Amino acid sequence: MWKKEDGKSQAAPEISTAPVGSASTPVPISSPIRETPKEVPVSSKASACISQGIKIRGEVTGSEDLFVDGQVDGKLSLTNGSLTIGPNGRVKADVSAREVIVRGSVEGKVSGRDKVQLWSTGQVIGEVQTDRLAIEDGAMLRGKVEAGKTPGKTGEAHAAAAGASPSAGKSSSQISMSSGTAAD
Repeated sequence: MWKKEDGKSQAAPEISTAPVGSASTPVPISSPIRETPKEVPVSSKASACISQGIKIRGEVTGSEDLFVDGQVDGKLSLTNGSLTIGPNGRVKADVSAREVIVRGSVEGKVSGRDKVQLWSTGQVIGEVQTDRLAIEDGAMLRGKVEAGKTPGKTGEAHAAAAGASPSAGKSSSQISMSSGTAAD
């Protein structure tokens, strides 16, 4: 026959971290390890999200990527990040980022340092200022557009040169277009 011991299981030995002579509960050596699901990658470059149903009034600033599928009223400024306004996103703000992708609606000034993209579901009412502009079929854009790299330091130097030239009476809002695409 077998002999029953003092009620302790032999499966896992126990170790106490309490000083000798103190009463404490023993701690098992092996504790269960929680595994993170493999289908959810965690990245330091993962973008932040303002999801549908969230409404923000005020100023949002940052330096990482941001996805807006909710509503933002005020100012959005990302110094080095990409801003994506999702299909449900409603933004009434001046927007500034390295790259701006519009799939929802924006009302205000949109400034993309490198690029602004308007997807087929995107709507912009206001001013767009960028080096490169891409507009898909079906997108709506109402307002002023300044696209392309400016061949001078600032607009002030441009205005000073226009004031000194004989064609100073012409409007500064004239647009000259050459053959090619809008991204040229």
